[in-house]
Amino acid sequence: MFLLIDKPKGMTSHDVVDRVRRITSERKVGHGGTLDPNATGLLVVGVGREATKQLGEIAKNKGKTYEAEIFLGEERETDDIEGKIATRNEDIIPSFGDVKSVVKEFVGEIEQVPPSFSAVKMEGEKAYEKARKGEEVKIKPRVVVIYKAELIDYGYPLVEMVFEVSSGTYIRALARDLGRKLGCGAYLVNLRRTKIGEFSIAQAVNLDNLSEDNWKGYAINSL
Repeated sequence: MFLLIDKPKGMTSHDVVDRVRRITSERKVGHGGTLDPNATGLLVVGVGREATKQLGEIAKNKGKTYEAEIFLGEERETDDIEGKIATRNEDIIPSFGDVKSVVKEFVGEIEQVPPSFSAVKMEGEKAYEKARKGEEVKIKPRVVVIYKAELIDYGYPLVEMVFEVSSGTYIRALARDLGRKLGCGAYLVNLRRTKIGEFSIAQAVNLDNLSEDNWKGYAINSL
């Protein structure tokens, strides 16, 4: 069985899995695509041996849609609001037209360098583990697909966007690269995942509403 969870801010995806494990009394529980602690939104959780076996397919083969809020004028070490300020540029204030024009450049198949503070494996070690130790992190670019990059609103320094992307895409890296193309730097402030494949956040349940007595009523049998 599967549960569609609306992950709250401040919890790791693993925290959600632990909570579901306690609620369901099922040892085999996993999720199909990590959300950072600062992010919210749709998390697919598999409950039971057969469901957890299918989670790899979700993580690799399903497109995902995100609502993103991006701050212009700074870069952060982690490419999001959690990191220390790396650079600041208040001299360049892009116009609405500038932002709209650059956003179009991200649509299609692109090469993306994942954030230094990410779980990408390097020589058997996660990139963020090396970064936290102050070691140099050089991650090779990977090919990802941006199906949609839509500018929703812009009032300097905040940009609101919707991205529809292939699995493996880092929205933090899109925010970083948007800022670099604009010449002012940028980082991700807020992120909400609204779709995974055919599943929508409208179908998801708030974690606080799940209990031992009702969780099966929210479960779906197959993906």
